[in-house]
Parts: sequence; C-alpha cells; structure tokens
Amino acid sequence: MPDSFFDEQHRMFRDSMRKFVEREIVPFHSQWEQDGVVPRELWRKAGENGFLCLQAPEAYGGMGLKDYRYNMIPIEELVRAGASGPGFAVHSDIVAPYIIHYGSEEQKNRYLPKMVRGECIGAIAMTEPDTGSDLAAVRTTAVREGEGYLLNGQKTFITNGLLNDVIIVVAKTDTDASHKGISLFLVDSGTKGYERGAKLKKVGMHAQDTAEAFFKDVYLPAESLLGQEGCGFLYLMQLLPQERLVASVAAVMACETVLDITVQYCKERTAFGRPIGKFQHNRFKLAEMKTETEIARVFLNHCVLLHNEGELNGEKAAMVKWWTTELQKRVVDTCVQLHGGYGYMMEYFVAKAYVDSRVQTIYAGTTEIMKEIIGRSMGF
Repeated sequence: MPDSFFDEQHRMFRDSMRKFVEREIVPFHSQWEQDGVVPRELWRKAGENGFLCLQAPEAYGGMGLKDYRYNMIPIEELVRAGASGPGFAVHSDIVAPYIIHYGSEEQKNRYLPKMVRGECIGAIAMTEPDTGSDLAAVRTTAVREGEGYLLNGQKTFITNGLLNDVIIVVAKTDTDASHKGISLFLVDSGTKGYERGAKLKKVGMHAQDTAEAFFKDVYLPAESLLGQEGCGFLYLMQLLPQERLVASVAAVMACETVLDITVQYCKERTAFGRPIGKFQHNRFKLAEMKTETEIARVFLNHCVLLHNEGELNGEKAAMVKWWTTELQKRVVDTCVQLHGGYGYMMEYFVAKAYVDSRVQTIYAGTTEIMKEIIGRSMGF
C-alpha cells in the first residue's frame, strides 16, 4: 500500500494493532475456529488497548477519531493474519455509529463507554429468512403497546450473534408504509422473549459467531427506539456507505496478502526444473493480479478520503464494494490454482482465505444489488 496514504501516527497505531493480533489472536485462532466463537476476554483486551469504536466521542470514553484511515487498520491487520473470527468491525464500524449518530444522550451514555471497553458487544439484525437485500420487505414488527412496543419476528446471519449484549433490530412500526414504516430498536441481551438460535454452520469464517435471533412478544420501552420512528430506512441508507467500506478494506487487504504469499510460493515451488513463476502463463497471471490489486487499492484509498470529507455517496460506495470484493474472489481463486494441490489444504493460508473470502460478494449488499444502485444513479 502507498506509504504516503498513512502518516506516522497511523503507522504507530498499526504497529500496536499488529503486535496485539500476533500476541492475542494468532496463537489461539485455530482453536477458536473449532469452538466456533472467540472468547469475550479478547473483546475486553481489545478495548483496553484502544482498538474498539474509534469514532466514539471522548465524552463516552472513545477517541473521537474522524479519520477513517484509523478504522482501516484493525480490519487490515486481522485480514493480514487470516483472523476472521473477531467481529470487531461490525461492533465498531457498523453498530456503534448508529448509536453515535442517532442515539439519545441516555442511549449513548448507556452503551458507548462499555462498547469502547469491550464490555458490551454490539450486533445488528437486518436480514430475515425470507428477506435479504430488500430491507423494505422485512416482516419483523414492533407494534405500539402502551408506552412502548411489542417486538415479534426472526432474524438471521447475525455477526456477533451469540456474544452480543445489545443488538440493533430493524423492524416495521407501520406495515402499510413500506420503507417509511421501518424503525430501529436497541434490544439488550437477556430481554424476555429475545432468544438466540444456534451458531450457523458457514463455509468459512468458522471462528465468527454467526447466528439467528428470535423475538417473541418482546416488550420494549419507548426509550429502546433508536432515533425517530419511521426513519430507520433513512438511517440505514446514510450509514451503509461505511459498512461497504468495511468489506472493501478487507477485500483489498486480502488481495494484497494472498498475492504476496503466492508470489513467494511461485518463486520457491519448482516444476520441470524451474520455479513455476517462470512459466509465462503463471507470470502473466501474477502480473494481472498485481496490476488489478494496485488499481483497487488506489480506488479504495480515494473512497476513504471522500468518506473523511463526508462525500462518499451510495453510488460510489457500491462501486468500490462490488469491484474490490469481486476482485478478491478472482485473485484468491487464481492463487489457489497457482498453489496446486497445496492450495486445497487448509493448513495453507490461501485455502483458508478461499473459504473466508466467498461471502464478501454477498453480505453488505450483493454484487447484483451494488450494480443496481450504480445503474439507477445513471438514470436507468
């Protein structure tokens, strides 16, 4: 990545994060993959070291950073290490911003300090068994009940689905109003009627606790409403660009990391008396991946700087998300091929990257939805 994009403060922060990952995560990650979850203690350690909720204002225990380049660093260092288990990005870059931007003072004081410290783990529940990209079609409802709401419904594919202490739930408060009837609610762990499903068995990311959630006659007081009633869809649209940056940052770092490993492998692995990278076909493939990955990095960095200025719109965010994640899929697949049979062995980094990468073109908005957003922005 270009050194000029990050300054000395960023590099110091990266050095601290890298040492944390190497010390607290890498030696244990394979066991966490077998367990299907990372320990809560890891979250507290990450909080103690200042790696969570970087955008939280100082008044709530955070650093109040408005430079998204800092947010990139924990994502990149986890990807670089092949550590797909810790759901830090969902907690810090997706859940916390909703509370920061739309939460009441009471909600900010209640959740943000503990989220910064890693004592309160956040999750968000959007997707339903029958509803994915079309958020206006969610069936979970929050009906007025006295001074509060009665929440009923089911959600799935929830990152931090088992560990969460608070979960943002997307629900319909007006079933006749399409997207204008959507509201967001903060639901605490242990609330009567809120039950977690079993951990979902995924193709990859085995240490990440992805689960379902069930809400049956969950009574929520009025202060559980996040922001204004009926504004949930607007809030989601306003913060989705940052969510898509999360996926894009991970995608570009995955391309760079896997490509570096594959280049070294192609220098060391021999066939017919010479390194396999010396064969023109392989050399051309490596050259193509190197070029496309550098292009992706430049575009990503451009989008991050736009985001810092508050100018990253939905269309541009869709562009960087679909381009970088589709590139990740192609690059990792090609690198598996260049590794030959070893690329199919899970003890090799490239094999794990292969199964962990596949979901990237699906969550945070599928490639097809990203193209639809871009096409509509062109007037079609």
